[in-house]
Amino acid sequence: MALHIYDTATRGVREFQPVRSGTASIYLCGATVQAVPHIGHVRSGVNYDVLRRWLSFQGNDVLFVRNVTDIDDKILAKATAAGRPWWEWAETHERAFDSAYDSLGCLPPSYSPRATGHVTQMVELMRRLIDAGHAYARNGDVYFDVRSFPDYGALSGQRMDDVQQGETAATGKRDHRDFTLWKSAKPGEPSWPTPWGAGRPGWHLECSAMATTYLGGEFDIHGGGIDLIFPHHENERAQSNAAGDGFARYWPHNAWITMAGEKMSKSLGNVVSIPAMLERVRAPELRYYMVAPHYRSTIEYSEAALAEAVSAYRRIESFLHRVAGRLGSVEPGALCAEFTEAMDDDLGTPKALATVHNAVREGNAALDSSDDAAALGAAASVRAMTGVLGLDPLSDKWSDSSTVDNAPRQALSTLVDELLEERQRARAERDFALADTVRDRLTSAGIAVEDTPDGPLWTLKDG
Repeated sequence: MALHIYDTATRGVREFQPVRSGTASIYLCGATVQAVPHIGHVRSGVNYDVLRRWLSFQGNDVLFVRNVTDIDDKILAKATAAGRPWWEWAETHERAFDSAYDSLGCLPPSYSPRATGHVTQMVELMRRLIDAGHAYARNGDVYFDVRSFPDYGALSGQRMDDVQQGETAATGKRDHRDFTLWKSAKPGEPSWPTPWGAGRPGWHLECSAMATTYLGGEFDIHGGGIDLIFPHHENERAQSNAAGDGFARYWPHNAWITMAGEKMSKSLGNVVSIPAMLERVRAPELRYYMVAPHYRSTIEYSEAALAEAVSAYRRIESFLHRVAGRLGSVEPGALCAEFTEAMDDDLGTPKALATVHNAVREGNAALDSSDDAAALGAAASVRAMTGVLGLDPLSDKWSDSSTVDNAPRQALSTLVDELLEERQRARAERDFALADTVRDRLTSAGIAVEDTPDGPLWTLKDG
């Protein structure tokens, strides 16, 4: 089965067929760098990192572009309120986003273009639209003529009578449904020269110009959150198609992370920042929390759900360390067929991780019965599967993020796992007094043991 991915434009799952065989091109709407990133901001980065990894695993050369919106009304307003230059405010928060993506194991993009570096391409796109009769200039502003594009609304399902762009009222529009491509210069704001007057770009124009600059007039995948479907992606699609570009062939969208049913956002004040989260849980545990649900499923944030994700990741980690402690090096092996089937079905990470945990249970059972070959095979498969998801505990990225310092981890893991195996044998022989004695020895040493369906899980009490 080939990869099938949900396409918002067709309202269904479609087989992925790239523009160029062996190459996959992805444009992801990145951050508007106005504030410190929270987990709602970076979910799309993590979800599309999984897509990128899966496409790479399937043998594709992946060209992945994630833009930075570094000029925007909110950036200007917040910089002004803080008494700081807009460019310094944007750069500061761009670095914070880069740090968050890296902390969570997202591979760096092939390129990360900034909006302010692509005004020349935006001017060219506006010229093409005006020449084709799809845009017009009024008093230094440039607008897209929505009525000139009969397919407007097809991506989002909007009816023309219901369209509201959500922009500040502008007197120069021919129709209230038209959207702004270029904003005329205002006192105190940055501006760039164009044939229609100085000003700054509109949000929608930026992404179309950057996407086609680096991926070509037609490319494979344009991703982002569901909140971008309208008006942002609808307007991108309209202006790009109207200019003669085929633009994106697939439009997947990830769902929100919510709190009390509300989209996580700065305006609601229900923000969980990445730096704050990483003081409470380790980075791979937070990544697991965001990867485990299907990317099109809403994540309702709760402490209980986060704790469950932490425990699930540690069960995988504990198993791999048990195997490595007993048998030495574990190299990634083959994927389970069920894992591949789940990932090809619109990146079905819940089923994919269920397959991982099945392998962990089987591997722990093999360890308990001294079937070293089966345990090593299970561990190799677990490494391969978690590697695809960016979650391999033994990878270079995460091996140093263990619940204990990495240097003594191997020795401690070997000793603890031997005691746990002794306890497992005692329980199997119904020698519960010995089993309790072993557990008490571990507890007195500061090691907590949790019996799970995947086998015993141990952690340091202060970890």
